[in-house]
Amino acid sequence: MVRIPAEERRRQLVAAAFRVMAADGVGAATTRAIAAEAGMPLSSFHYCFRSKNELLGELAEQMVAREVRAAADVLTPEDGLEVTIRGALRAYWQLVEEAPGEHQVLYELTQVALRTPGLEDLAQRQYARYQAGCREMIERIGVACEVEWLLPLDVLARMLVTLLDGLTLNWLVDRDSAQALAVLDASADQFAALSRANRLAPSTRAARPARRERRRPAAAGRA
Repeated sequence: MVRIPAEERRRQLVAAAFRVMAADGVGAATTRAIAAEAGMPLSSFHYCFRSKNELLGELAEQMVAREVRAAADVLTPEDGLEVTIRGALRAYWQLVEEAPGEHQVLYELTQVALRTPGLEDLAQRQYARYQAGCREMIERIGVACEVEWLLPLDVLARMLVTLLDGLTLNWLVDRDSAQALAVLDASADQFAALSRANRLAPSTRAARPARRERRRPAAAGRA
């Protein structure tokens, strides 16, 4: 019998939880139902997670990690800031359209957590992870494109969470992909406008000595 690493079991259980909740709602996601969907004994669930709430918290963690990886894989700083941002946003959007049920589950989970005494921190941790993921992507884009942002990163991250959260929910309702992509492209331009060239970026620092060398002969000639 092949031994499955605990991390892989956790990943499989999270994927099974998404499937159960996408099909039957958050209330149907009992530990027994999740383990059965994953094809594992119930003991495997309790080996990987201390409680169902711990697994629910892992849902957003894995989703955001996947989205950050997808966006990071398509960064093209050589094409300019606007194009780079647009590509990152569209990479996120591709995941939305590939797995709409998973995103719907996360909205349902937020509402359940807010309405259930003792689970409020689950919603807080969920959105804290969204915020951290958006901040990470903004930082990566800034470094790759050698720009500095005109607003604090936490403010930009909250703006991005608000954009993606609202746009995703809107699309889950009307499925108007053309309009969603138009909003993403326009937003990319707006985010790019909130930046300026980073004068201390490595390529800028490297270029400075060359500019000084070009000025010296002119100064000598005037003397």
